[in-house]
Amino acid sequence: MELNWYNTLNKPPLTPPSGIFAPVWGIIYILIFLSFFIFMSAKTDKDKKSGAGFFLIQLLLNFSWSPVFFYLHNIPLSLIIIILLLVFLILTIISFYKISKVSAYLLIPYLIWICFAAYLNLGIMILN
Repeated sequence: MELNWYNTLNKPPLTPPSGIFAPVWGIIYILIFLSFFIFMSAKTDKDKKSGAGFFLIQLLLNFSWSPVFFYLHNIPLSLIIIILLLVFLILTIISFYKISKVSAYLLIPYLIWICFAAYLNLGIMILN
């Protein structure tokens, strides 16, 4: 990750220290994959295709955000990606809830963190 560039940016209030991001993401990724495992393991007659599709799309958006923000330095595009990520994460949670409430609830910290990340992304775009 290119922290030199990031460290030169003006950041909005409530921006946490850089050392917070890795442990938080570590916990969130554990919850994300545990949620997906529970969802896919649930015994049901209901179709899981839409939930799995939404999950994969949000995961691709998640993985694309960092390169766009940190390496391409494209703050507006990274904001678009994070907004799309929020949309597909909400669709994932709704789909997971229909199959397994636990799998949906495990994604709530991720949703909160992505909302916070969107705030930071927007703040950085406005301030820079």
